[in-house]
Amino acid sequence: MSNVLSQFSRIKAFVFDVDGVMTDGQVHVLESGEHYRTFFIRDGYALERARAAEYRLCVISGGGHQGVKKRLEGLKVQDIFMGLGGQDKLATYEKWLGSTGLSEDEVLYMGDDVPDLKILSRPALLSTCPADAIPEILHAVKYVSHCGGGKGAVRDVIEKVMKLQGTWS
Repeated sequence: MSNVLSQFSRIKAFVFDVDGVMTDGQVHVLESGEHYRTFFIRDGYALERARAAEYRLCVISGGGHQGVKKRLEGLKVQDIFMGLGGQDKLATYEKWLGSTGLSEDEVLYMGDDVPDLKILSRPALLSTCPADAIPEILHAVKYVSHCGGGKGAVRDVIEKVMKLQGTWS
């Protein structure tokens, strides 16, 4: 764990998947056919704190629902890549990383399912996942949150980084 903690102390940017990470992975369908998701308010608070402390925030998601995008914009996430569908998230991540001037060891990525695996397998990256990620992800990452997706996993990693760097208070 000490080696992982040293990686947490270098982080300058957070990249998150949405479904299963920022939400619990459930999609609720209304009679109208409209879908909605539930976000954990404490995760939102941590995202706001990270943004205020000038960390870079990015979301890369296969889904493209406008309600989710509005929530992320309300949290002032700088970089939002949504609606990728079956596209490779790795290409989007690499393009984003190249545009930031960050080195990969300054980035924390949290994902929970197969579409995140190529990114989470990169050796320099601080790869993380919620406690309820699929087994392949649980075995591939450097840090598994004690919280589930949509239940505090985002807050867990943000708070850990910020406390280690003295930016949480």
